[in-house]
Amino acid sequence: MYTLKKSLGQHFLKDENVITKIIEALQQHPFTNLLEVGPGGGALTKHLITLPNINFKAVELDAEKVEYLKKTYPTLEDKIIHQSFLDIEKPFKEPFTVIGNFPYNISTQILFKILDWKDDVPVVIGMFQKEVAQRAASKEGSKVYGVLSVLIQAYYDVEYLFDVNSDCFTPPPKVQSGVIRLTLKKEMLKAKSERAFIILVKTAFNQRRKTLRNAVKSLFTTEVLQDELFNKRAEALSVEDFAALTFRMS
Repeated sequence: MYTLKKSLGQHFLKDENVITKIIEALQQHPFTNLLEVGPGGGALTKHLITLPNINFKAVELDAEKVEYLKKTYPTLEDKIIHQSFLDIEKPFKEPFTVIGNFPYNISTQILFKILDWKDDVPVVIGMFQKEVAQRAASKEGSKVYGVLSVLIQAYYDVEYLFDVNSDCFTPPPKVQSGVIRLTLKKEMLKAKSERAFIILVKTAFNQRRKTLRNAVKSLFTTEVLQDELFNKRAEALSVEDFAALTFRMS
């Protein structure tokens, strides 16, 4: 078999009901190319490799798991990228769906990397620490709404699909988990530029307890800052509000 490495945040899914629900959620949107992130012991992988007419690849950092997967599932011989997901080049030339029980210690970074590839990643189905899943899916007005929520939701519709209990894993993590689905929006958000949008969002939430007027004053003229909108705090603004505001940046 194999050992579990705490340093890599390894908690392997063992509950077949949860696995079935994830595979069902995946199949609701058609795809040809599929990338699994962190296959680990192959709980999802063993089902994914049986899907018909799919080009499948997996990315796994742990050499021991790579060996185990290749031995257990010989069809994976040339389909595993032995690297960290954060370091890989785009694995397909055409658009691809991403699925995974994402390593919790780098899950936010994984989402930001997917954002860099958004034009080629129409759908993501991911298991995250519940707190991260909730942040990605939360709307304005929520305590957990922040940079991650706004930047992801600018490009993707995010659905919080279901909770997953700790006892569905080996070893059980100390935190609860949640599965979310990201679906690329049909119409892209209209902002002055992607760079302006990112700067505005990060600056606004950097001092989230302050009013926008104080948090983002470096980005606007004194005249624009008179607008009543700037009396609000960052978490009160929708994704669309932030995008519209970029056109008034100096």
